[in-house]
Amino acid sequence: MAIFEHAIEVGVPVSVAYNQWTQFEEFPRFMEGVEKVEQVSDSMLRWEAEIAGVTETWDAKITEQTPDHRIAWRSISGAKNAGVVTFHRISDDTTRVMLQIEYDPQGFIENVGAALGIVQGRIRGDLERFKKFIEERQTETGAWRGTIPRS
Repeated sequence: MAIFEHAIEVGVPVSVAYNQWTQFEEFPRFMEGVEKVEQVSDSMLRWEAEIAGVTETWDAKITEQTPDHRIAWRSISGAKNAGVVTFHRISDDTTRVMLQIEYDPQGFIENVGAALGIVQGRIRGDLERFKKFIEERQTETGAWRGTIPRS
């Protein structure tokens, strides 16, 4: 498994950044290659994304969710991945969003892409597009404030 990390500061309060991140079905608006995310239940997501020129689908389980602090997940089918996003208050109007993803590249093309930094670049770009998206709006498109205890 390869580990990719990136952090970005966004010009909104921590609750706004967190609330927007809980709107998983909005991810295609700022995540490159993500075609669709369906929230099946409070803790289950179905993903469809283009990876290395191929459309992949997988299910992911949210393994921990603490409002304004942390969301962790792991895949339970399809592309093997796991990760965590954390939210850190810098000031009343600034939040650091830190994203860590563990990803098991499959096949030659995905392994080359990981080695060349393509995955890292995509994560960096996704966070930059999230920053632009939420800073332009200055409000979230929705929110889910429930807690999922660590499993």
